[in-house]
Amino acid sequence: MAAKKKATPLADGVPVFCSHTAIVNIENVVPNPRNPNQHPENQVALLSKIIAGQGWRNPIVISKRSGFVVKGHGRLCAAQALGVSEVPIDEQEYDSEAAEYADLIADNRIAELAEISAPELKDLLEEIDTGDLDMDLTGFDEKSLEELMSQFHVDDIAPPELPDGDKVPFRQVTFTLHDEQFEEVEAAISKAKEQGHGESAVNENSNGNALAWVCQVFNRDG
Repeated sequence: MAAKKKATPLADGVPVFCSHTAIVNIENVVPNPRNPNQHPENQVALLSKIIAGQGWRNPIVISKRSGFVVKGHGRLCAAQALGVSEVPIDEQEYDSEAAEYADLIADNRIAELAEISAPELKDLLEEIDTGDLDMDLTGFDEKSLEELMSQFHVDDIAPPELPDGDKVPFRQVTFTLHDEQFEEVEAAISKAKEQGHGESAVNENSNGNALAWVCQVFNRDG
């Protein structure tokens, strides 16, 4: 006999998919008065939309020691903006005030240290942008998506093996373009490649070769 599927709990109508200790009244959730992390309106608005559209994927972490929020101040602000009366919490133990503050600070600091591969992110966003998904649920609003999609990225290349001590003479370049500028650059690179300028004895990257040739022509004409 197949096991009965457990019903997804709700917090004031919003599905809760994350592990949590309890679902509590939002009025009983107290932010840490010394929280150094600020949450601008646009961030809160996007997070509210994500919670409404995706449900709760992360709880609000509460310290058993102090009773204050440690992680999830932004989610609390988003829930308040949504006007919901309940939120999921995860109560955790901390040995000291210092340990609690260290976790509060690290929650945002560690995320800041992450490095995003812009080309891979762009490819992934293009892949899921089929029209069936509200792209705001990715955390990128329309303006941010336009800026990202307008960036031109030189593809990764495998540099040749050189003797020890030699500097590998390759650079990966990223720059931002407006949509109209991107179309001009893309068209120029495509045209240069069509004319055979995507090949080079020193570089395997056809886009880089084509762009370098376009620049050489401009510099010589200038």
